[in-house]
Amino acid sequence: MTYDLWYWPGIPGRGEFVRLALEVGKIPYRDRAREEGAEALMADMKARGTVYAPPYLVAGDLCIAQTASILLFLGDRHGVAAEGEKDRLFVHQVQLTIADMVAEAHDVHHPVAASRYYEDQKPEAARRAEEFRAKRMPKYLSYFERLLAAGGAGVLGARWSYADLSLFQLVEGLTYAFPRRMATLGKDIPLTLALRDRVRTLPELADYLAGDRRLPFNEQGIFRHYPELDGD
Repeated sequence: MTYDLWYWPGIPGRGEFVRLALEVGKIPYRDRAREEGAEALMADMKARGTVYAPPYLVAGDLCIAQTASILLFLGDRHGVAAEGEKDRLFVHQVQLTIADMVAEAHDVHHPVAASRYYEDQKPEAARRAEEFRAKRMPKYLSYFERLLAAGGAGVLGARWSYADLSLFQLVEGLTYAFPRRMATLGKDIPLTLALRDRVRTLPELADYLAGDRRLPFNEQGIFRHYPELDGD
């Protein structure tokens, strides 16, 4: 089966977490909105009536929304997760924690309302960024570091899971948005950075990461680099 992935064209966003799992698993898929445009995405969502927001994955009669739910489905069906209920639920738990941090990273530059431009909420964003850099980033990243210290190469040890791929994307996004802060925190998260580096060299991702299908971070997505929001 070839899946249909629907997500906003032009930004990596939350859709990229799904793409990485599809690519590593060599799972056939079409990136429909990149092929057909945002209007096609909005029309498809309206026609379905059950999807709040992308990303969502269409698999035959199934339509699965929410990044963590999509990855849980792919993990179960294609083996890019864990075997056994305990590990399966643990990987899902880690994925949901990654999603929490992604949401907080987004809210740094849109702390008042997602519907308003960043320029309309810059004072509030500066205050939010200070809190995020000082407290939230170390708290989340130290948690992931502890997981890797207990598990080994990945969150499940030697066995790869979609949570490892998502942690890679999270670290890449944070490094883009907050390069100075990540440089300072880097000394405290060597295992997390080592995981990031290992994912970069996965042979299954080589063509994807080097090609133009891998969308670059930009100031329209979740992770945005505004120098005034960064700091040591």
